[in-house]
Amino acid sequence: MKTRKLGPLEVSELGFGCMNLATNYGPAVPIDDAIQVIRAAHSDGVTFFDTAEVYGPYMSETIVGGALEPFRNEVKIATKFGFDFTDKGGLNSRPDHIKRMVDGCLKRLRTDRIDLFYQHRVDPNVPIEDVAGAVKELIESGKVLHFGLSEASPNTIRKAHAVQAVAALQTEYSLMNRDPEEDGLLDTCEELGIGFVPWGPIGMGYLTQKLDAQTKFDPKSDLRSGFDRFRPENISANKPFVDRITELAKRKGATTAQLSLAWLLAQKPFIVPIPGTGKVKHLQENIESTKLVLTTEDMKAIASALSEFKVHGGRMNEQQMKIVEQ
Repeated sequence: MKTRKLGPLEVSELGFGCMNLATNYGPAVPIDDAIQVIRAAHSDGVTFFDTAEVYGPYMSETIVGGALEPFRNEVKIATKFGFDFTDKGGLNSRPDHIKRMVDGCLKRLRTDRIDLFYQHRVDPNVPIEDVAGAVKELIESGKVLHFGLSEASPNTIRKAHAVQAVAALQTEYSLMNRDPEEDGLLDTCEELGIGFVPWGPIGMGYLTQKLDAQTKFDPKSDLRSGFDRFRPENISANKPFVDRITELAKRKGATTAQLSLAWLLAQKPFIVPIPGTGKVKHLQENIESTKLVLTTEDMKAIASALSEFKVHGGRMNEQQMKIVEQ
């Protein structure tokens, strides 16, 4: 596994997203299976593991901490703050809240430092300079090593970066959602030397060839049940697009998911996708994507295919998109 840089932070070119282990895209993965797949990822060269206190909540961090404890010094752990878990709910990035919550993250992760600490969503009630200042203090204390932002706009990134260097930006980016190419996020990261971490790099499961109009999403455990793109009519409407990507993948002797990941890796040298899975065989399939070399001709063929199709259905539901900074 080659490495890439998220700002000054060196990680494996493919990370591992740990959200699904705790729920959100279906039922939680059994604990033993979750630990097994995380340790298999480490054995196969993955050194970058991404979680958040809101996944579960707390459950994903707890699993990650237990799974990685035996080789903590060989990996980099990213987690995220910014939600309020009291009855009040919603976003909370007040500096006193951040400083209070970090100790819980450290305890669950069984570590004395967090390699990358993201603000999970921009809090409109707290100036980003105050958030960056709070994380700067945590970095000075040694509890945090690097600062990240998630779903932030270019303007917010610049303001935060002026107070405390931002190592990485995380946002949704895949063949199904190419907004970062249009909204200035990729350009801003390139200009400022900030790494880019795409979540949902396989289209939240869209590009696995396992979805069809009959696929059912449990509203109790799967966020996608309320997402426009995953409505039966949109899955049907997007099938020709997914089929075309599959056809291009077969030409390369790859799966649809592998081509999707290889395409992201080929976009910019500072991009580190974080696909997640609860199954070792899918993990190994994802890791094989790092060996898939896409030529200039391959990239042109993919671009040509993309230009022929419109993706049907928006990114997330209205409630989720309200806390994504535009």
